[in-house]
Amino acid sequence: MHSAFSTLDWMIFGAYFLVLAVTSILLSQGKIKTSKEYFLGNNTVPMYAVAISVLATSQSAATFLGGPEYSYSKNLTFIGFYFSAFVSVFFVAKVLIPRFYAIQATTVYELLEIRYGQSAKKQAGVMFLVGRLFASGARLYIGALAVSMILFLDITPSHVAISIAVLMLGALAYTYVGGVRSVIFSDIIQAATYIGAGLAVFFYLYTALGTDLGTMIAALEADHKLTAIDLSMSGGFNVWALMSGWLLLNIAAYGLDQDMTQRALTCKDSKEAQRSLIMSIVLTIPVAILFLLIGLLLYLYYKHPELSNIGGNIEQVFDGEKITIFMYYILHEMPEGLRGLVTVGAIAAALSSANSVLGAMSSVAVEDLYRPWKMARTSVDELHFVKAGRISVLLFAVLLCLMAMLSYFWQRYTQLPLLDFALGVMSFAYTGLLGVYGAAIFTERGSAVSVPLALLGGFLTVLLLQPYVGGINIGFAWQILIGTFVAFGIMMMAKVEQ
Repeated sequence: MHSAFSTLDWMIFGAYFLVLAVTSILLSQGKIKTSKEYFLGNNTVPMYAVAISVLATSQSAATFLGGPEYSYSKNLTFIGFYFSAFVSVFFVAKVLIPRFYAIQATTVYELLEIRYGQSAKKQAGVMFLVGRLFASGARLYIGALAVSMILFLDITPSHVAISIAVLMLGALAYTYVGGVRSVIFSDIIQAATYIGAGLAVFFYLYTALGTDLGTMIAALEADHKLTAIDLSMSGGFNVWALMSGWLLLNIAAYGLDQDMTQRALTCKDSKEAQRSLIMSIVLTIPVAILFLLIGLLLYLYYKHPELSNIGGNIEQVFDGEKITIFMYYILHEMPEGLRGLVTVGAIAAALSSANSVLGAMSSVAVEDLYRPWKMARTSVDELHFVKAGRISVLLFAVLLCLMAMLSYFWQRYTQLPLLDFALGVMSFAYTGLLGVYGAAIFTERGSAVSVPLALLGGFLTVLLLQPYVGGINIGFAWQILIGTFVAFGIMMMAKVEQ
């Protein structure tokens, strides 16, 4: 039986949005005069703030709910993804960040302009925008779906649309006026909120089980739930996949995706940017462990009735929609007060990724696409581009909301796993970017002609490797690896640029 929000839950919910309103006003004070200030905060953002913002940006409602689901249904091998990310971040910090600062980049795609010309920058920017529209729109939908389930106890189109609007208005409150600086400092609030919610759930579940730690560990070990390292070739997060495909994906996510890298570019210099990225992944690992531990406690809660006094099978379904075990627990078991806290935690996770993507997409659209076009035709001042940045933020907010609603109907009225495809589009785009940047940084090969071919080649390779397209069933990490090699190979076949 689904439980409605109590008065206490609504009070927590209201208090959270009051904090959002007040802080958005405070963080939007001051007049922004240049697009660099709007998109990069004039390179004056403190290192610690950038680190927490990168942590918050890497999380979403999907990870908030998905982390516990993985450890509940499988084991702890997913934590290897974040140790792989640590290696990737170290590479990005030492190899890519100095290059971005050396050219005083506003977007990461400006590096390609130096090697292959302005068209390469534009093509990479368009690839990013298309991928981000699909991926972030689908993530926004997942966050809205969770909010609708909890607040309205249903997932009707109107209530999902309201939930989408609530999340997007929260993101706009920070992004529209204050730009990236406002977003970064708001991310500290969002990170504190969803980590706090996670800690509250962890301690409540631990207490609710009413047994000692030794008994819990023994039960989990007996069921092989504490496995953290997979040396086989079959698991999704085995060591070989983590050090190949997943490693490449994390390099792209932290170094070639404007959504994440924009934060690092707001530091005062390359050294601070490097430290902020490394600090961010050091902070992310314990957060990931926290949500995996919640999944293990939920496993004990539902699979070991001798510990929780909860018997019988559970069905992880809501209105015909398969839901995660954490969402099931929120809807059926969570006490009042804690339900409100976890709801704002899910919203905070969704907001931290939504507000960042608005700024990132706007920066690429204005700096990589619109500015060159405008400056080639007429001379305008910097305030023109600040205004253009804000207009594009609104435009992308609308487009992301539409993509989120499209994902709602997509998931229900097609037999293909198109939502999974939408969530993975950004990764499809990563393969082309990895191949192009690999050639640009480590070789003298490639040309303006080969860049769009490599971007498209990487994307199509991963698409063809999907089981619902080519009938091939291999792990996603291997798809990333193969797609990157194809894109890199296309760059290598081009003549050396003179």
